[in-house]
Amino acid sequence: MSTPNSTPSSTQNEWPLWEVFVRSKAGLDHKHCGSLHAPDAKMAIQLAREVYTRRQEGSSIWVVPSDQITASDPGDKDMYFDPMEDKVYRHPTFYHLPESVDHM
Repeated sequence: MSTPNSTPSSTQNEWPLWEVFVRSKAGLDHKHCGSLHAPDAKMAIQLAREVYTRRQEGSSIWVVPSDQITASDPGDKDMYFDPMEDKVYRHPTFYHLPESVDHM
């Protein structure tokens, strides 16, 4: 007979969470497209292929354990993303681009 204290919590029974990144074409960046639960990396790639590339739109898949990702704190936004207005050399306002370069 099991007692409430002896049963594992639902989080202990769940597979680890993986973040999935897919590259649509060779030479392009991998883009985050979602998350999934899988027991290991090999299964995570197989599941990611089934879930996120059903129409053969990918050329490469990355899976990363969610607990291995370190993110900045949204409260530190100014420290990381301050535009640094005093450093004009970081702003390309004084560069002249040829007309043939229209995608920048």
